[in-house]
Amino acid sequence: MQQIDWIVLIGTLLFIVLYGTYKSRKNKSISDYLKGGNTAHWWTIGLSVMATQASAITFLSTPGQAFHDGMGFVQFYFGLPIAMVVICLVFIPIYHKLKVFTAYEYLESRFDLKTRTLTAIFFLIQRGLAAGITIFAPSIILSAVLGWDLVTLNIIIGLLVVIYTVSGGTKAVSITQKQQMGVIFGGLLIAFLLILNYLPLDISFTKALDLAGANGKMEILDFSFDLENRYTFWSGIIGGSFLALSYFGTDQSQVQRYLSGKSIRESQMGLIMNGLLKVPMQFFILLIGIMVFVFYQFNSSPLNFNPVAEAAVMNSEYAADYEMLQLEKAKLEADLSEVQMQYARTDDPEMQTELISEIKQLNAQDRNLRDESKALITKANPDAETNDKDYVFIHFILTNLPRGLIGLLLAVILSAAMSSTASELNALGSTTAIDLYKRNREGRDEKHYVRMSKWFTLLWGLIAIGVACVADLFDNLIQLVNIIGSIFYGNILGVFLLAFFVKYVKSRATFIAAIITQIIIVAVWWWDVMPYLWLNVLGCAIVMGIALLLQASRRKTS
Repeated sequence: MQQIDWIVLIGTLLFIVLYGTYKSRKNKSISDYLKGGNTAHWWTIGLSVMATQASAITFLSTPGQAFHDGMGFVQFYFGLPIAMVVICLVFIPIYHKLKVFTAYEYLESRFDLKTRTLTAIFFLIQRGLAAGITIFAPSIILSAVLGWDLVTLNIIIGLLVVIYTVSGGTKAVSITQKQQMGVIFGGLLIAFLLILNYLPLDISFTKALDLAGANGKMEILDFSFDLENRYTFWSGIIGGSFLALSYFGTDQSQVQRYLSGKSIRESQMGLIMNGLLKVPMQFFILLIGIMVFVFYQFNSSPLNFNPVAEAAVMNSEYAADYEMLQLEKAKLEADLSEVQMQYARTDDPEMQTELISEIKQLNAQDRNLRDESKALITKANPDAETNDKDYVFIHFILTNLPRGLIGLLLAVILSAAMSSTASELNALGSTTAIDLYKRNREGRDEKHYVRMSKWFTLLWGLIAIGVACVADLFDNLIQLVNIIGSIFYGNILGVFLLAFFVKYVKSRATFIAAIITQIIIVAVWWWDVMPYLWLNVLGCAIVMGIALLLQASRRKTS
């Protein structure tokens, strides 16, 4: 990184932190601190909701997901617009009518204190872990590619977020997220245009898509019912709807975003904005990953994008074997580039068919070389992380973008990390303060609860930094966050659906059902019975089914 990159990176982040702290410095009441004084307009809510979900993991992992597996991951988001409509019609009117600070307050009025406390604790567990991962994700990638100390990065990112989140509460989060989304959208658009510019002159955008399609990267829809396949149309529509319903309807990190709206209508319009823009945004981010794949069809790429993994094998007794693989890959890349250019320049359908077959064979050889390299890395260091999906996009940024823009794209990644982490810490602090502390220590003045909310937010910030410092890289970071959510979300959603729609089910049956369901879902996940998206459906169905059975049996015995 050059001096200009450091100036752009540090300047962008400092502006966001200082601006958010300054604009939200006056919080006199608990309503001001936790709900932003109910002054947010729909566009602020929409951007804040999007920024909360779009963490650094989204911009690091999603392009790498597309690079390796194609566009199929977009199906994960197909259920989101459906969920937005349901939440606007059912959840938002109830929350606003009751004037709640957290989603879980409603459960006490419908059931009892222990059910409210249990669901709040489920939220705190899963979101506390997720907050650590949203800090850890950019830290581990930047640590690997830039050589920065991992723990130091975790602390820096965590403290930057804590400063304005503790100081300004919900208003600070919403204000800074507008700036962060501006940086994110601008940075991604620039990256996309630069990738197109870097392609050979004969490769137009349309031909680039053709080449991606020839390599099986443009297969968007999968209508199969194969439970071994994580991402299908049906898992996205059904499992994704349940996940989105639970996340946006019952997760305080999202509920708090639209509870700050000026009115029910402003909150509803903000969520509709998110429903309309989220799928296209994810499609665009995946498309960037596809264009990176096409770029590397004509340019050299490493056998493994994780520089730490490559360093491990190059400093071992297997270095010579790894160098042989690199030589084979260099020859393969030259052959592949030539065949791709032939495909792009010919209009003969018969010749195109032959060339597509050859392209597929060459890419199959490339995958085999990558697999062999992973085997060597594992031999050299069994603890080395061979999965490199999360390193693809950052490798492209650091090795190909011009000075200044590298700093901007790093600011995009760190801004995304800060925006999502700020929402999570804000929600964790408010849930702890309202559902656990204030509910059991009522009668204090407003300033006391504001002060305790700040202390709880700070505490969760320190916990998140601690989780980040002990976390480890998973198969894919964006999947890890969604897996953690899926383990808890279905259960929580089922409790809320019982509260909304099944009035004869009482608190005792719901409380017992929620505990049993959580044990079952953890077991199902542990033994890998089904893809994680279906855990949302299963958890919701089990908790509702058990609660109905328990309530029915209670009626018979009485």
